[in-house]
Amino acid sequence: MSSNRDDQTVRLRPGTVASREVDGETVVLDVRAGSYLGTNRSGTVLWRAMTTGATRGQLAEALVDAYGIDLTRAERAVDSFVAACRSRGLLDE
Repeated sequence: MSSNRDDQTVRLRPGTVASREVDGETVVLDVRAGSYLGTNRSGTVLWRAMTTGATRGQLAEALVDAYGIDLTRAERAVDSFVAACRSRGLLDE
């Protein structure tokens, strides 16, 4: 992955979602689409960071810190989660 991609800030689009943490997981309402989605515990770690903005590298490090997984696995998880958020139009890009 290029460092340029690692340096871009990933941030949730303001006003597109309402979210609440429940038992370590996050329940999300996409206010535009009127649909619900949920995250698991690792998604919650990423969701928290993305509310204020974080780089891909920071997101991966957050997973490494939280779960002790290797960086490559964390980067794959970040890429998958960010892609899912992007496909739903939830990112400020």
